Amino acid sequence: MSAPKVLFGFHAVGVRLKTAPQSIVEIYYEPTRRDARMRQFLERAREANVRLIEADGLRLAKLAGSHGHQGVAARVTALEAAHSLDDLLDSVQGPPLLLVLDGVTDPHNLGACLRVADGAGAHAVIAPKDHAVGVNATVAKVASGAAETVPYFMVTNLARTLGELKERNIWCVGASDDAPRTIYQADFKGPLALVLGAEGAGMRQLTRKTCDELVAIPMRGAVESLNVSVASGVCLYEALRQRS
Repeated sequence: MSAPKVLFGFHAVGVRLKTAPQSIVEIYYEPTRRDARMRQFLERAREANVRLIEADGLRLAKLAGSHGHQGVAARVTALEAAHSLDDLLDSVQGPPLLLVLDGVTDPHNLGACLRVADGAGAHAVIAPKDHAVGVNATVAKVASGAAETVPYFMVTNLARTLGELKERNIWCVGASDDAPRTIYQADFKGPLALVLGAEGAGMRQLTRKTCDELVAIPMRGAVESLNVSVASGVCLYEALRQRS
């Protein structure tokens, strides 16, 4: 069994408490915080028979590796991966909607991308193993629970994975500021993988060449690009709008 990992913040710990309380080893909480949110949280934890341990802010910060713990941290065992990417795609009802991130190494950006992927109903997020950040405590905190609900697959060869998606008739659309068409001119109703690169560098050349189509997000102001999590939200929700 893998060593327990740490989740922190009300959203991240609360989602695990709701979806898999048996996986929580123990919850640490700051007893000096007595507001309604903390009282409700502790009540849910006690109802789930989770072990509760009082801890001061310094201990919580050391556990979380961050001062943004909100007075709550938990040691949890890893959840068993529900599916391989192939198994997940075999089980999807209707046209798949995937978010592919090429070169996103900032945990705050990944957490925000997972959160928006959950909100838009994406079936999975895919990233390369060698040019991406994994799901850590900071990612889970920023994701506000979505790290527990959105499958995140890290693949050895992203271009090959895109090729395998294309073999499944999943249309791979890359976001690029120099694309000839905008997202509003593209058809996102069918099986779709939206491919976005990191800020600045964007997609790698091989990733870009492997896409079936490139589209742009219209930019009307002075800035040249959006944060990758914002761009992911714009693209995913355009797909959701078209499918509604």
